[in-house]
Amino acid sequence: MTQPVSPPRDSTDKVPAAGPAPAWRTVLFRADVRTLSLLGVLAALVLIGGITKPDEFLDTRNLQLVLTQASVIGVVTVGMTFVITSGGIDLSVGAIVALASVWATTVATQEFGFAGILFTAVLVGVGCGLVNGVLIAYGGMVPFIATLAMLASARGLALQITDGRTQVVTIDSVLDLGERDAYVLGIPPLVLVFAAVTVIGWLVLNRTTFGRRTVAVGGNAEAARLAGIDVRRQRLYLYLLSGLCCGIAAFLLIILAGSGQNTNGNLYELDAIAAAIIGGTLLTGGRGTIVGSVLGVLIFTTITNIFALNNLQSDVQQIAKGAIIVAAVLVQRRTASTT
Repeated sequence: MTQPVSPPRDSTDKVPAAGPAPAWRTVLFRADVRTLSLLGVLAALVLIGGITKPDEFLDTRNLQLVLTQASVIGVVTVGMTFVITSGGIDLSVGAIVALASVWATTVATQEFGFAGILFTAVLVGVGCGLVNGVLIAYGGMVPFIATLAMLASARGLALQITDGRTQVVTIDSVLDLGERDAYVLGIPPLVLVFAAVTVIGWLVLNRTTFGRRTVAVGGNAEAARLAGIDVRRQRLYLYLLSGLCCGIAAFLLIILAGSGQNTNGNLYELDAIAAAIIGGTLLTGGRGTIVGSVLGVLIFTTITNIFALNNLQSDVQQIAKGAIIVAAVLVQRRTASTT
């Protein structure tokens, strides 16, 4: 029995081409590439530190110090990541940390003990964030101008409260958190707080409606408004969140330094913005990554530690940071132009 013969394939017949990759897969791939790149940079820095100063850099106490120092600015950076993702900016975070730290360490505040210091630091941070949010969301002010005004006002008020003097903390329950006896499995309490803030921030940004609204507002505020999102209220909440993170960071700084000073938080705004940018958060808004921001903080903190151990001047350190920021922005622009 003869088998049926299929008709010859016409030369114009083509095998169906595979469709384009889903957008989510492309985004996930790029996020993985950025994360792996940042991990590679961090690993290279650890290698450099281990080669140049093996005994000092790889010492357990030094690594604990690096993580502890990263914790304070890291908490601020988490809040900054949300603000930048929404298309905003907050130049006042360092000044808010300073104001919250000195207000929480006054003699009157310390009379209420541990709870008084913590509550005051958080309340001052949230209050400053509320002022920023109202001016920007409902006052129509540009975020750059509103937060710049807050920067100047908060710094001035912090100086007025302290009169240029250091306010020493006398509450043992606060100071004890900075001692080695308070470490949990060798991990400082400040690092545990930073880790908790990071996990919560990641969940909020990536797994909640609030996070999706934040990305939508940063991507296209008008489209978000037409989709039913209250853009003004969302921006208010974001600056409240940034203020909350500043209050928490101020309390961590009080534990770390054992005092409150009007110079606390100096240039925190630049470090937080830089860490978020090199981590992959778009300065124009619409995309943010908590993991990338945290890696950015660890990179900058490690650079600072390596420079200090090698007795290199701080101006060289600032030049290195500036070069990293410029390179990160150029990479972002190149990535954006190819999409």
